Amino acid sequence: MKTAKYKRIFGIVMDSVGTGEAPDAAKFDDVGSDTLGHVGEAYQGKLAIPNLQKLGISNLRQTPIQGVDKVTSPIDYYGKMQETSAGKDSMDGHWEMMGLPVQKPLDTFPNGFPAEILQKIEAFSGRKVIGNRPESGTKIIAELGEQQMKTGDLIIYTSGDSVLQIAAHEDVIPLQELYKICEYARTLVNGPDYTIGRIIARPYVGPDKDHFTRTANRHDFTLEPTGTTDLDYLQKAGVHTVGIGKINDIFSGHGIDEGYHNESNMDGMDHVDHVMAEDFTGFCFTNLVDFDAMYGHRRNPIGFGEALMDFDKRLGTVLENLKDDDLLLITADHGNDPGFKGSDHTRELVPLLAYSPSMTTSGSLGVRQTFADFGATVLDNFGMTGNSVGSSFLTDLK
Repeated sequence: MKTAKYKRIFGIVMDSVGTGEAPDAAKFDDVGSDTLGHVGEAYQGKLAIPNLQKLGISNLRQTPIQGVDKVTSPIDYYGKMQETSAGKDSMDGHWEMMGLPVQKPLDTFPNGFPAEILQKIEAFSGRKVIGNRPESGTKIIAELGEQQMKTGDLIIYTSGDSVLQIAAHEDVIPLQELYKICEYARTLVNGPDYTIGRIIARPYVGPDKDHFTRTANRHDFTLEPTGTTDLDYLQKAGVHTVGIGKINDIFSGHGIDEGYHNESNMDGMDHVDHVMAEDFTGFCFTNLVDFDAMYGHRRNPIGFGEALMDFDKRLGTVLENLKDDDLLLITADHGNDPGFKGSDHTRELVPLLAYSPSMTTSGSLGVRQTFADFGATVLDNFGMTGNSVGSSFLTDLK
């Protein structure tokens, strides 16, 4: 392995923080979506994200985020990335970042799941299935949660993405039983008849429909990677890999040496701070899901903005603790515009911010033609090419 330009690379995915409709947004009925733009509008000029601002979060946009002006001299390199994968799910986005674009659309179920899948889940679990339609998780739990508590049924629902979600009250169905049911459901949809990206355990608590809350014990049972990812290449080469948040779930544990489960965005940033204090040579890959799960799907732009401002404060600590031979890469995996119609992910370009204290200049990285440029750059830093998908921008960082 060649001498790395950067000893440690910290990649942070602001889950769902898109920055305007992608060129192919019309295919997804997402023309007009703009997560960051609409959050800024909701705050009417009062969105305060000074650290992201000095990293050029508005400079990479044609129209600045309202209240977040472009800066004359960003401290980093900034740009946008365009997704090439067939879908706009977290799995698609993260796999593509790691050199494995999803070329074939995964199955979605706008009319609910086939009876043959549900009957097998019922037979395995000994529990009846209720729900079975595309719906907001909080809405369907409020509607069916009290029934589920009385009967022990399984609330099964989906969204516009390739997901099968199973919700159950933690006091009615213990977590390990719910996980076991989800693991079984995973075996039913690995192809060829049905191929679903993620089975998601959605436990919740609370006494009644007015007080139900989903817990941090969510677990994603993701389709096994269909090929070798950049994480695998790094691990095989002896480069230390760390996954924070749902990274471990998204890659089914493949290519990850050290993993941390997040209770929240702030818990995730605690883990980032912890890993930054360690001495290692490698790549730390973090996902912060609250933007998406708590605010994007629920179409709550004010909550989304609060989460951005909270993250920005913690980002200040990260910037202070970076060493000269560290590289910070900040991006997103898709959009989830809280000011847009519906409740699903939105097909958007995503931000790309690259910073190291050792940089002597700054500039634009343009619009990258695939998320895979992210992973290609990480591999290039450690002397690898991987699947030869994507183009490294390592030499542009000066």
